[in-house]
Amino acid sequence: MTFVLLVVAEALAPAGSRAQWKTPWSYEGVTGAEHWSDLDPEYAACNAGKEQSPIDIRNAEKAELPAIRFEYKSGPLKYLIDNGHTIRVNYHDAPGSGNFLIVGDKRYQLTQFHFHRPSEEYIQGKPYDMVVHLMHAASDGKVAGVAVLLKAGSANATIQQIWEHMPKTQGKEEEIAGVEVDPAGLMPRDTAYYTYMGSLTAPPCSEGVTWYVLKTPLDISPEEIDAFAKLYPHDVRPLQPLNGRIVKESQ
Repeated sequence: MTFVLLVVAEALAPAGSRAQWKTPWSYEGVTGAEHWSDLDPEYAACNAGKEQSPIDIRNAEKAELPAIRFEYKSGPLKYLIDNGHTIRVNYHDAPGSGNFLIVGDKRYQLTQFHFHRPSEEYIQGKPYDMVVHLMHAASDGKVAGVAVLLKAGSANATIQQIWEHMPKTQGKEEEIAGVEVDPAGLMPRDTAYYTYMGSLTAPPCSEGVTWYVLKTPLDISPEEIDAFAKLYPHDVRPLQPLNGRIVKESQ
């Protein structure tokens, strides 16, 4: 029970505020990914866990999987943050309100979304230009992550809207008056997916996260990629071993 509460707290927290990480970490150097578990006992799973993310998706097994759908809606851009590792939009909606991922009869509430460059996930040995991770939590504490792969192409209006209001300083949530964002603008029309059991991709790397990696990438303009790269040119965790896990693919 403690583990479930910890994972859901991480997904629901102002995830990305300085307070979330009492022990600093980075993607490279002496506080980089290979050293995360040495930095803090709470980060032990980062290097000792057996179901870690991200992974290279190869040889997925086609399976009869439930369709997934997104009950997302436009709302004020109230909790935008540069957390020192990425640009993130947080949601602090009360349970039962807000935006939802629905898988079969299971409902998960959107808690935050953030970006990585390039994609943390690989498909058949190759990354995409970027990825957006949309994190969700269910009322029973289960956590689900949705990865939408981003490739250079036409501009994305939702991402451009966020980029135009990137915080000037790190570590503080900002409310952007008069601006509404609809996370549905981050979704491709085709929601076919790969799924596997994994973890958070940043400390404390808690496991028990169900990942849904959408197969259809979404366009983002080269200019939008460059704008993010000026802040975070390479905010990705290295690929993690599969350790016998099965990746399933919707039909």
